Amino acid sequence: MSFEIFLMAPPGLERTLAEEARTAGFPELSVVPGGVTFDGDWPDVWRANLTLRGAGRVLARIGEFRAFHLAQLDKRSRKFPWADVLRPDVPVRVEVATNRKSKIYHAGAAQQRIETAIAEELGAPIDPKAEIVVRARFDDNMVGLSVDTSGGLLHKRGHKQAVGKAPLRETMAAMFLRQCGYDGSEPVLDPMCGSGTFVIEAAEIASGLLPGRARAFAFEKLASFDADAWAAMMAEGPPAKDTDLRFHGSDRDAGSFAAARANAERAGVADLVDFQKRAVSEISPPEGPPGLVIVNPPYGIRVGTKKPLYGLHGALGSALKQRFSGWRVGILTSEASLAQATGLPFLPTDQPVAHGGLRVTLFRTEPLP
Repeated sequence: MSFEIFLMAPPGLERTLAEEARTAGFPELSVVPGGVTFDGDWPDVWRANLTLRGAGRVLARIGEFRAFHLAQLDKRSRKFPWADVLRPDVPVRVEVATNRKSKIYHAGAAQQRIETAIAEELGAPIDPKAEIVVRARFDDNMVGLSVDTSGGLLHKRGHKQAVGKAPLRETMAAMFLRQCGYDGSEPVLDPMCGSGTFVIEAAEIASGLLPGRARAFAFEKLASFDADAWAAMMAEGPPAKDTDLRFHGSDRDAGSFAAARANAERAGVADLVDFQKRAVSEISPPEGPPGLVIVNPPYGIRVGTKKPLYGLHGALGSALKQRFSGWRVGILTSEASLAQATGLPFLPTDQPVAHGGLRVTLFRTEPLP
């Protein structure tokens, strides 16, 4: 059974996700607003959930039909082969995701018709809190049906329990690391590490640890799931790699780096990371080869007033220019003026990315002189 698979990405990171998926061997990818699509089968769905670091969700587009009015939607929803994908013993909920240029415009009524068809034709219970979600997309009188195969968002990898005030999702951290050219072969340092997202993500990449290794997925409760094939895929995954590299984080808040240590322990990379309490002006390069400094400093509505932040960014820039020769730098911020306050020689930027109600930009350098 081949169908379209949609990998969800924050707007602005679609091409970076496509690059990761292409490297992972997924075929004939198309970049679309909000993600990446390709044609595949259920094992491709499982592998995408298990291995891709940048995808927020994986949707399986299981079919479509035309409907001009609610009676037609009801009739064709009842004829849809739900049993090919859904199980009658597993609760389901329906969401109407988009509605564009369609004569069926009442989302609530459309949702009710599809839910009734699933309940009466398949026998599956309808539950507004169900993990299994069928998404209906109405576009020019075509009804496209997808099932969310991930369940919880894929940045929820099972080990990050302690978070800071403005946490960066692991999926986004992975994509920004990739945009900085990081491939697991160099050390990484985050001088404002918070709960350690960049540092832990970098250590996992260097160790070859799959992002979905420690969590469950919604596809395990679908009719299309093959437990033996899934177990074989898990067993045949790439083995963890030994690395001599170390990954470093610091923060002036003792609570932050304590949380980072706990998260690293749960992720299984505690022996690869080093977290310390340190002001940004005190940072220094660790022993060994140069690598990447990447940081998500305070900005925008996270702090209220920006004035003190210019001094903070200036101190960061001074420390990097004075002590980090040969290291590349990546700074994530919603304020170009804050990045410029570092005095670092940034490369041309890519398009901004939506994050926490803001649009943030990654500012990158070549190796510092």
